[in-house]
Amino acid sequence: MPSRRSSVGGWLGTLPPMGTRAGIDTWLLGRAQDGGVPHLGCDLACCAAARAEGRVEYPCSLGVRDHATGSLVLIDATPAVEPQIAMLHQLTNSQQRGRRPVDAVLLTHAHIGHYAGLLQFGKEVAAVCATPVYCTPRMANFVRTNAPWSALLSDGHIELVEIPLSADGCGICEPLPGLSVEAIVVPHRDEYSDTVAFRLRGSSQTVLWAPDVDQWGKHSGLAERLLDGVDVAYVDGTFFDEAEVVGRDLGDIPHPFICETMTLLGEVAMKQPGRIRFIHFNHTNPVLRDAALRAKIEGVGFGVAAVGESVLLSQGA
Repeated sequence: MPSRRSSVGGWLGTLPPMGTRAGIDTWLLGRAQDGGVPHLGCDLACCAAARAEGRVEYPCSLGVRDHATGSLVLIDATPAVEPQIAMLHQLTNSQQRGRRPVDAVLLTHAHIGHYAGLLQFGKEVAAVCATPVYCTPRMANFVRTNAPWSALLSDGHIELVEIPLSADGCGICEPLPGLSVEAIVVPHRDEYSDTVAFRLRGSSQTVLWAPDVDQWGKHSGLAERLLDGVDVAYVDGTFFDEAEVVGRDLGDIPHPFICETMTLLGEVAMKQPGRIRFIHFNHTNPVLRDAALRAKIEGVGFGVAAVGESVLLSQGA
């Protein structure tokens, strides 16, 4: 089972035992790109070895737990939604959840690694009842007007809660009492919906969830804007550098390279080591397999996120 860790002021430390916990915290349930590892259609050594070893990396997802009420929130419903929610239940000692596996879902955008798991909330699988799903108006319209997603609404399994956006692309929602979530529109491939990052604000700390962003140069000052007031930032680390991308048009997948982010935000990272933490690793990303490379990244102040790590948002009473 992954270790339980929290981030306080940018540093990772040990959390108190689960039975003594209070407040609200987050739990990392996956750190891979939409297809995970092993990746369908990949016969490279990275996935061949993973299959042979039984090694699995789930797509990016974050869980939130309110220890006072037992409420759970899922951020991004991936194709691996069942094992990830089961992991959240185990990590947080959430028992006997039955057909209400989580109390709310937040969606960043309409790419399969971030919303396809919603289908398992329907009548063929969990048959949940009126689970709130928070998303932008454009994402809500996509769900509302396209089958089979629309059946989740007509059958009463989910309820869409639109996050109204201001002219500058920001909006606020409160999926749990004491948990304020700010949606911030970011540049990305927006074929079906817009794309947002989330800033989760508790009384103690603020976490940024930004698994998908186009290269930082697309919007001047975007990285600095997203990091403003954030204690722990989970950011797009899809590819390490351009040498990793072979036979693909970077215009179709313009994620920021890890090496690019390290150059842009190096001074920020060194001031608070571990504050900026990479996620959304493509199956080819050497960070997943190369311990020396991870150590190099961590040596200059950045973090390579680990499944099971936890951030304390609010201390509780």
